[in-house]
Amino acid sequence: MNMPGDSELERLYDAHASALYAFLLNLTRDEADTRDLLQEVFVKIARDESWLRGVREERAFLIRLAHNAAIDLMRRRGTRERVKVNLVEIVSPFAPASDPDEEMFRNELAAALAELPEEQRAVAHLKLWGGLTFEAIAAALEIPPNTAASRYRYALDKMRERLRPLYEELKRAGERQ
Repeated sequence: MNMPGDSELERLYDAHASALYAFLLNLTRDEADTRDLLQEVFVKIARDESWLRGVREERAFLIRLAHNAAIDLMRRRGTRERVKVNLVEIVSPFAPASDPDEEMFRNELAAALAELPEEQRAVAHLKLWGGLTFEAIAAALEIPPNTAASRYRYALDKMRERLRPLYEELKRAGERQ
């Protein structure tokens, strides 16, 4: 068993764990599953450094490992269709806001994200919060770039439709002030 050096594994973890955690939490909607999957990814690398051989984009590679592990978990549990979100239990990808209207909008945005199909949610998360290109998303999720772009477009359309009434309400409230 070839183990990468402790310092290399630490560097990988320090550089990518928080982004992987946010990505996995967005997919699984469960903190315990997210921690288990994150551990699974890094244990896999710790046990065999050949996983990293020839990797040019570490983050994209780690996202692919994490995504595959999450899909495997969902398939094992048969939860793909039944995953529904309790927003009180979820760590939102958004920082708390001091403005009540902004806080309400962030909560609604988190709810809109949660309602997306897993495939669209993964792409939207990687594009909006990961800042990845469609090519990088495609490589990470092992899908064609056009599929990544389409899933992103569908995700935005669904979120826009879901959030339009709230946006209009906030806009009207702002005009009255």
